[in-house]
Amino acid sequence: MAIEVRLLREKDNRSSFQSGDDQLDLFFHRYAGQNQFRHHIGTTYIAVEREIILGFATVTVGHVEIENISRGLRKKLPDYPLPILRLARLAVDRNAQGKGVGEHLTRTVFSVAIELRDKVGCVGVVVDAKPAAENYYSRYGFVELEVIEGALEERPAPKPMFLPLSAVIQALRTAGRRTPSS
Repeated sequence: MAIEVRLLREKDNRSSFQSGDDQLDLFFHRYAGQNQFRHHIGTTYIAVEREIILGFATVTVGHVEIENISRGLRKKLPDYPLPILRLARLAVDRNAQGKGVGEHLTRTVFSVAIELRDKVGCVGVVVDAKPAAENYYSRYGFVELEVIEGALEERPAPKPMFLPLSAVIQALRTAGRRTPSS
């Protein structure tokens, strides 16, 4: 499978994409383009093979409060909100699941985090992982963010997870030495 990961284009046909998660599919069909081309609040990368969209990852910039980061990492960082890259959405089409598409997209997100670090600052990647995806992110080294008491009462799931930039770099090095498996 020759997978290319690139930015979403306005002319890309998103209508046939089906991940099996109705919320992710609705976002991709209806809002990914608006958010990227009209509102400029997120950027979507797509994995394609012969112009067929196999998966997508939407990213945006954000920040994380220092109090939410584990105590071990806190010692090394300044005591104010820290810039991060937020992985807002990640999905793979049903027909492409299990073929390495998710890993291609995740590596792209990690590369964007490195670029962001070099251009404007970034200490890591944050994702709000749905329960079914927690293991996927954990295998890259994402750890649960400490949440200030009461901060997620209205929304008990998904779980906010953080991957520091040092682990992003390590994940990219490791990915370069193995064959994609997810």
